[in-house]
Amino acid sequence: MPLVGPGPSEPDLVGVGADLQPGTLLAAYRSGVFPMPVPDPLGGSALAWWSPDPRAVLPLDGLRVARSLARSIRRFEVRVDTAFEAVVEACADSHRSGGWITAEVAEAYRHLHRLGWAHSVEAWAAAPGGPHRDQLVGGLYGLAIGGLFAGESMFHRRPDASKVALVGLVELLSAGDASLLDVQWNTPHLASLGAVEVSRAQYLARLDEALVRPGPRWPGSRPSSAGRGLG
Repeated sequence: MPLVGPGPSEPDLVGVGADLQPGTLLAAYRSGVFPMPVPDPLGGSALAWWSPDPRAVLPLDGLRVARSLARSIRRFEVRVDTAFEAVVEACADSHRSGGWITAEVAEAYRHLHRLGWAHSVEAWAAAPGGPHRDQLVGGLYGLAIGGLFAGESMFHRRPDASKVALVGLVELLSAGDASLLDVQWNTPHLASLGAVEVSRAQYLARLDEALVRPGPRWPGSRPSSAGRGLG
């Protein structure tokens, strides 16, 4: 379940079953595995677990910010964890192409958010009527463990809004001694932003190193060059 459009293949599938309890999810991510439901023969869905090979990551020092994106940054305010449920709801919109977020998955990550493990980074735009009417126009959410951030999904309602949220995320991770931004499967969109592929073995080595880092504090007010503020 990358930030933009899943791209699973059969060799990436490592298990089916289990549950979405916090302990299960945290143990899975610490092992380089994450869940994404797949259709079952009865018309429902089965809980599948994935470990892509190759794995897509976005180097924190490799984010590509095009001139158009740099201009867009000035049009949005970046906030952290102020609208987690709204971000998940937008990402889970059943009208989106390639949607995979079930009600059970959404609730599992809401639970992780309440426990302090899952976070959102949001792009907001001023609406007519003043700052108290700001609109959520893009964002992303994922799971943070130490120096790892595993991106789950992103959405936008205005051009570049999700990219601006990603810029804010990279800035927060870089400032907080994180080292690994996992985007799971690569896409042309992610590649244009600097995502690269590494082997499963390379990913697991990077994961081990990231997990022992303290990582950033979530959330909290902090200055940012990404828009009008991060926090």
